[in-house]
Amino acid sequence: MILSRVSDLKMCIFVLFVFWGILLCGPGQCLECPLGCECFAISRTVKCVSADLTTLPRSIPGYARTIVITGNYLQRIESDSFTALDNATNIILNNNGISEVASHSFYALINLRFLDLSGNRLALLHPEALSIPGSPLQELNLSRALYNTSVLTDLTTALRWGGLSGLLRLDLSGNNLALLPPGMFAHLPNLQQLYLRNNSLVVVYSGTFSGMDHLEMLDLGDNAFGTFYEDALQELARLGDIRILLGDNPYSCSCEIRAFVSWLNDSKADIDVESVKCASPKKLIDARLRGLGVEAIGCVDPVQEEVTDLTLQTSYVFLGLVLGFVGMVFLFVLYLNRKGMKKWIIEMRDACRDVLEGYHYRYEIDTDPRRTSGSISAESGSTRAPGHFGLSQQLPNDTCIEQMPTDTQVKIMTSSPAVNICKRNIMC
Repeated sequence: MILSRVSDLKMCIFVLFVFWGILLCGPGQCLECPLGCECFAISRTVKCVSADLTTLPRSIPGYARTIVITGNYLQRIESDSFTALDNATNIILNNNGISEVASHSFYALINLRFLDLSGNRLALLHPEALSIPGSPLQELNLSRALYNTSVLTDLTTALRWGGLSGLLRLDLSGNNLALLPPGMFAHLPNLQQLYLRNNSLVVVYSGTFSGMDHLEMLDLGDNAFGTFYEDALQELARLGDIRILLGDNPYSCSCEIRAFVSWLNDSKADIDVESVKCASPKKLIDARLRGLGVEAIGCVDPVQEEVTDLTLQTSYVFLGLVLGFVGMVFLFVLYLNRKGMKKWIIEMRDACRDVLEGYHYRYEIDTDPRRTSGSISAESGSTRAPGHFGLSQQLPNDTCIEQMPTDTQVKIMTSSPAVNICKRNIMC
């Protein structure tokens, strides 16, 4: 009796599965499962894993909602690769060596919510490759999918013209991206999660995250950021109090990182501060940036620096006023004593003129040839009196010598052609 009931139960279950299969298999939907693939009608799943496929299978059952094709050699997705798959909501095409995606490749998937192209080698991405009527796509995974940096331009165009206004999650991690063009995500107004981890980003430009008013999570970890400058900090601050991952970057804890440290200390965003650490210099390796003082990174406190600058400016202004006042007093004194100054200048000019005339007369005496020859004769004569000049025998007949006190100067009076050398006491 018990065995009979068990047999009846198994028969009921079998009939139920058959009935369910009949319901699922509408006209044109109960197609044969592609070669090398596995089809599960109950879960509406088709799997083609490591089946050595070179092209996408054409006989995928129409009931499929999840299509998993991985580990193959597809290389290219054509415009008609997915047809009559209105029920498909999840397409997973990772690790297939895909290098090109043609225009409107997913255009027939009007209910597509999740698309995974990760682990491929995309070198050519048509601007309308991701275009789907009604913008149903909500999650797009392109991690480790971009072959080179030139395809970044194609991706930027595809994000702009692909009609992806409904996209909520975008994963671009692991693509060795060095920069993000400003406005790259401006046409994704509803984006909530953006993953940029494990790239080579060194700077964030102004306008990089413009138009992303609903972003809730931004992952910038494991890149090449040494610090974040003013433009980048303004971009991050504009995103509001969201979840921001900034850890595992090679931060250089020098004076240039001061603004970033201040932003970390004041920001209300949810930041993974435990992973935001210094990578250099050696004495600060693994030190957390949040709470790091300006003295530790070798900078002067900005408040003290501003006070010092203000004090110097005040001192310069005061010094300028004092010098200006002294200059005005000096000019005023000169104006009041202008007559005395003029007289003093004239007297100084006359005195200088007399001194120069004296030097001129002495020069004439020293260079006179007759005085020179007389001096030579005086030095050679040994029997003459020491108190007489040695010119008595050399001078012409019309030359006389006058004796003056020894403390007076000699004045030479010359008459052509003879020279008269006179002193107060006439000796000749």
